[in-house]
Amino acid sequence: MKQIIQDLKNGRTILEDVPAPLVKSGHVLIRTHRSLVSLGTERMLVEFGKSSLISKARQQPDKVKQVLDKIKTEGLIPTLEAVFNKLDEPLPLGYCNAGEVISVGDGVTEFSIGDRVASNGAHAQFVCVPKNLAAKIPDDVSYDEACFTVIGSIGLQGIRLAAPTIGETFVVIGLGLIGLLTAQLLVANGCRVLGFDFDESKIALAKKNGIEAFNSGVSDSVKVVDQMTGGIGADAVIITASTKDNGVISQSAQMSRKRGRIILIGVIGLDIQRSEFYKKELTFQVSCSYGPGRYDEEYEFKGSDYPIAFVRWTEKRNFETVLQAISRRQIDVASLITDKVSLDNYLDIYNNLKGRSVASIIEYPNPSIEESASKVHTSVKRTSSPTGGIIGVIGAGNFTKMTMMPAIKRTRASLRYIASAGGLTAKSLAGKYGFEVSTTDYQTILKDTEVDLVLITTRHDQHARMVVNSLKAGKHVFVEKPLAITQSELDEIISVYHQLTSPLSVTVGFNRRFSAFSIKAKQLLGIDTPPINMIATINAGHIPLDVWVHDMKTGGGRIIGEACHFIDLMSFFSGSYVKSVHMSALGINPVENTDNAIITLKFDNGSQGVISYFANGNKRYPKERIEIYAQERTLVIDNFRSMKGYGFKSFSSMSSSIDKGHKEQFTSLLSHLLKGGESLIDFDSLVNTSRASLSAIESLKSGQTIFI
Repeated sequence: MKQIIQDLKNGRTILEDVPAPLVKSGHVLIRTHRSLVSLGTERMLVEFGKSSLISKARQQPDKVKQVLDKIKTEGLIPTLEAVFNKLDEPLPLGYCNAGEVISVGDGVTEFSIGDRVASNGAHAQFVCVPKNLAAKIPDDVSYDEACFTVIGSIGLQGIRLAAPTIGETFVVIGLGLIGLLTAQLLVANGCRVLGFDFDESKIALAKKNGIEAFNSGVSDSVKVVDQMTGGIGADAVIITASTKDNGVISQSAQMSRKRGRIILIGVIGLDIQRSEFYKKELTFQVSCSYGPGRYDEEYEFKGSDYPIAFVRWTEKRNFETVLQAISRRQIDVASLITDKVSLDNYLDIYNNLKGRSVASIIEYPNPSIEESASKVHTSVKRTSSPTGGIIGVIGAGNFTKMTMMPAIKRTRASLRYIASAGGLTAKSLAGKYGFEVSTTDYQTILKDTEVDLVLITTRHDQHARMVVNSLKAGKHVFVEKPLAITQSELDEIISVYHQLTSPLSVTVGFNRRFSAFSIKAKQLLGIDTPPINMIATINAGHIPLDVWVHDMKTGGGRIIGEACHFIDLMSFFSGSYVKSVHMSALGINPVENTDNAIITLKFDNGSQGVISYFANGNKRYPKERIEIYAQERTLVIDNFRSMKGYGFKSFSSMSSSIDKGHKEQFTSLLSHLLKGGESLIDFDSLVNTSRASLSAIESLKSGQTIFI
């Protein structure tokens, strides 16, 4: 299928061939008929992409601070690689989509095939959208009109926060598309609306829809409002403008009545003068996109609705309200359409975003979605007689693009497939690293008998199922940690592995043991290691609680998902399996997804280890520190950039750029794939580490030491 994307590195807007998405649980798959170009938002993205690196940095000072902190802890080169990898990410454009449902996912009962729907889908021939981000289109509303739904909901949410009553006077500053729709909705609410903009064509459109509109460049907006309200001032001001100027917020305060309300929908300078708000006791609030539910994973992606008795208006219900307003002709969106272009002529719009007045609509051909549409072949030529080592990658997220692929590209890997749910990231990485095929259907990889190795880097809840399916398909497997997030998942993997009729390897991304520092430490300690003491201090850093890794059903929490690295590393150093686990966590009543915990491990050979996994430290402090105490000797690994030895006759220190073992792990993995031999990590060791990770949570919940 075709999709419009933005290249953030050079600012080019591209119509890309991308694998069509497959329908997912809780989602609907939509064939697009129309999409609306949000001229303000998309112009801002396009201009950002075209700007220089210095200009990009100036526009994102918070990101610059993150980069500087990363340089201090991880070094310049890894940081620059991460920054440029981020800029390589394609950005999908568009969020105002109208089309027909062609497939419904499990758990979706409110939609059927053939339903006409509006959604926040991108500019693409097919989009897969969560059910709470789509709404049915009334029969008397055209696709042209329906694609105004989402952008209308942005204005509607701002209005809901302002709580208008009949007869109030509202000011709308900025008569772009959102401003014009906001003003019309306010008129439908029985309000008097005064609108301000610099563009005469937008002012003329506003006047046609019952709005008293004025040119901000000609009139003094504060004096106009004062005059039009008899000196009282506006009951509320809704700002839909986009400018860095602080004057807009000052003018809004000056034109408001005492105890007036100011709602910000747009993007403006916010250097607020306290005196202007203090004297009038003004209320100021920023509106969040389409309404309640926005950026809430439970609502948007898991389909959980808010009880209507307590949250009357959600994103979806705002969508439905806008569609009903269009159906009843309470708002006129057809008059806002300035032009329509076919998808293939998209550059007619994007080459002249500044010259367009209000709303441009993209019209789509009506393609049929075939099974082959879920994969796209690149220009890489397939070898006529593969010699082995054929790879398929499932997952094209941050770990794949930032860590795995830079490490693999230096090997002799034969890259055939890369799969991602949305398709866009897979297509991007396929072009960058030379995969033959990008796809949205990972089963395509498993069905290819020539594929030897499957690398799995998806979200944690998919790991175990994909490992099982890959083994059943006769593939060697690499899976980024963790191997499983529940005991039942782990048990199923063990069962399938032991039923294999031909030897297959399973490797988990426990890369720390492959670091040059870890290998040197193991050499210094000796193969037949006597009992040792180990301490791992992990300054993990804060991750907001609404991020998926904290969800026990999706990510398994950071202890299962990340601390497992250091359980494996201690098994490697000690040469022994974990015998028992005890975990305590910060706070009086810690929760199972805690990321501030102390894990105490006892090993079969008498070694012991303590993992202090903390998320409440300062980011400037190094992330990882490993200490090993054995036979009056000590080794200290500092963030895998340096290691010091105390008490060793032939070793005192070593240092290098940060080396957490990724490159060596993948080099060894590919060598094993081509030459055969022992698995990189013994399967029983992988199982022991996984059981220990799961047992740490069990220990926290029970308050007891858990024996493996």
